[in-house]
Amino acid sequence: MKKRKSKYTSEPIGKIKIVDDFLPSPKNLVLKEETAKITISLTKASIEFFKSEAEKYHTNYQTMIRVLLDKYASRYV
Repeated sequence: MKKRKSKYTSEPIGKIKIVDDFLPSPKNLVLKEETAKITISLTKASIEFFKSEAEKYHTNYQTMIRVLLDKYASRYV
């Protein structure tokens, strides 16, 4: 996979808010729950990351993505 080089500008980014890291580690993304099927497009880099992590923990990468999204959503409910 070819790494893209970042381009930086001198534009002000405005007021920012730093938030605590609340996302779980990949090993905590392997729980089972009732699901619904959807279609989503993700970057190849994201998919490869989750596939690699899922292999380490002997689980499905789609489950890890689902749990990650559930954790994110529950933070704002």
